[in-house]
Amino acid sequence: MTIYLAEAVKLKSIIRKRLMELIEERERVAFSTIEKGQPLPEQVRSLHQVEQEIERVRKDARTLDRLVYRANIDTTLTFENETLPIVEAIEYAIQLRAAAEEAKTFAAAEPESLVYGYGDQLPIYRVARFDPETYRKRALLLERRAHVLSNAINATNYQVTVPFDDRFYLGDA
Repeated sequence: MTIYLAEAVKLKSIIRKRLMELIEERERVAFSTIEKGQPLPEQVRSLHQVEQEIERVRKDARTLDRLVYRANIDTTLTFENETLPIVEAIEYAIQLRAAAEEAKTFAAAEPESLVYGYGDQLPIYRVARFDPETYRKRALLLERRAHVLSNAINATNYQVTVPFDDRFYLGDA
C-alpha cells in the first residue's frame, strides 16, 4: 500500500495521538484496585497486549518519519525558476513568512514621533530612516510569495507517495 506524502504528514499526528492513548491505557491495565482477598477484575486487554501494540506503533512512527524525511529530501519542486527539495522549500516558506512579519513591523512605524522622558531639554524625535509604505508593500509581496510556495509544496505532497499501510490507523484494518 502507498499513501500520499500529504496524508503521511497528517498520519504522523494520528500515530502520535494513538501512542499517547496506548500509554494511558497501559497505565490503566497495569494496576487494579481491589479489596484484600478479592479476585482481580477481568480485563479486555492485558498489559502485554498493550505493550506489544505500543511497540508496533512506535516502529510505525519511526518508519513513517524515515519515509517522509526521505521523500522531503528526494522530491523537488520549482519555485521562482529555482528547483528546491521539499525540505528546503518548507524552510523557505517559513523564512518568507518571518520576513513578512518583520516588514509589517516596519510598515506600522511612524515616520516621525516625539520621544518622551527626556525632561526639560529640547524635544527629541525618533525618525524612521525608511519609508513605512515601502515596507507595507514588501510585507504583502512576501506573504504572497510564501502563499504561492506553500501551495506548490501542498500540490507536490499530493503527487508523491510513500509505501506505508495506514489501515491500522484509519479503522479499515
